[in-house]
Amino acid sequence: MNTSALIRPAWTPATIALMVIGFMVFWPLGFAMLAYIIWGDRLEGFKRDVNRATDGIFAGCRRGSDKAARWGNGSARTGNVAFDDWREKELERLNEERRKLDEMLTQFDEYARELRRAKDQDEFDRFMANRNKSTAPAKTDPSTGATPTKRGKGSNLLDD
Repeated sequence: MNTSALIRPAWTPATIALMVIGFMVFWPLGFAMLAYIIWGDRLEGFKRDVNRATDGIFAGCRRGSDKAARWGNGSARTGNVAFDDWREKELERLNEERRKLDEMLTQFDEYARELRRAKDQDEFDRFMANRNKSTAPAKTDPSTGATPTKRGKGSNLLDD
């Protein structure tokens, strides 16, 4: 299966044509296409953040409904004690697996964040080193106290 998008968020002939057609048909469609072209590459991170937030919200709801089913209305029990016991053990096992996966996701996110920070720090250090090299003052000669001047052909018009 091809995973590349047919219409990707970039200035391609297809996206420009869709934007123009969108403006001609109904102007908000043209603006929507323009926004997709400009900010579409940020959608993956946005979707991931929204999914994490909604997963957290619905995990709380799921836990609340599990407690209500255990305490309450009797619909959670089937009448077969062996099946109910097996189901409870499996649900506990699945909840433990979910907790482990969430923990591993958090650890990976921290690792990726630290990796980005280290890369950024390395780039910044390299930039500062290059900047300091180019703006470093010329070294003075300790015996005379004057800065050495480069002499060569064309450095002084009177020397020629």
